[in-house]
Amino acid sequence: MNPLNYEISGDGPALVLVHGLGSAGTVWKPIRALLNKSFTVVSVDLPGHGKTPYVKGQPMDPHSLGLNVLEQVNNLGFEEFHLVGNSLGGWISLELTSAAPQNVLSLTALAPAGLWLNPYNQRYPGTAILKFLARYTSKFAPTALHFEAARRLGFFEVSPKWKQLSYETCLDATMAMAGATGYYPAWDGMLMKRFDSFIPESIPVTIIFGDTDRTLPPTTCQERSLAPAHAKWIIFPETGHAPMWDSPLDVVDEIKKNAAVDK
Repeated sequence: MNPLNYEISGDGPALVLVHGLGSAGTVWKPIRALLNKSFTVVSVDLPGHGKTPYVKGQPMDPHSLGLNVLEQVNNLGFEEFHLVGNSLGGWISLELTSAAPQNVLSLTALAPAGLWLNPYNQRYPGTAILKFLARYTSKFAPTALHFEAARRLGFFEVSPKWKQLSYETCLDATMAMAGATGYYPAWDGMLMKRFDSFIPESIPVTIIFGDTDRTLPPTTCQERSLAPAHAKWIIFPETGHAPMWDSPLDVVDEIKKNAAVDK
């Protein structure tokens, strides 16, 4: 499978971070320093995202991407690890855990995709618009994102706290989306699919959604019957589709609880 770009930091048991569609490992910056105190943190860039190139024709469905992440992490010498994923990365993490439960010590899924009764049969128009905007405004982004109007345009749908997001967070997200050559292949890899696989009760699972998730709303995309029956399900207030941005301290606390890590 395609080698994935990765970054390792911190000290402690291994914790693998998997970003979402059109994102990159940089999305974890708001909580990485905190996680470094308790874990050896390994973030990966999915194919065609961040610094990992996209190889035409490679499998881009969530299950295959989960196996790709597993292979990369194992090649780094981590046979057992805690796992955190956001959005598509949450779905990928669910698939990885189901496929290789012997490798996963705990799973925390932040606003995971794939928990819908009716799978998408075509690309969702709203996300195509975000990709278009990022691609054609990226060269102006370093300047434009200093202005509230530009930040609202790019982040109002993602975060109810978009005014509070740092300039670095907004710029990283914009540049990641603009450069994501694997964006549409990954989108197509989700079509006509959902997560409906088994995860053993022996693996602690926490699923976290924000109460203001406009990307994956509760009416259509948060079907609890598809989640592992033993999963802890949490709704964070005043939080959107990227809980690690809107509620960073609470997210870190839940990751540590789920992993049974005290420090």
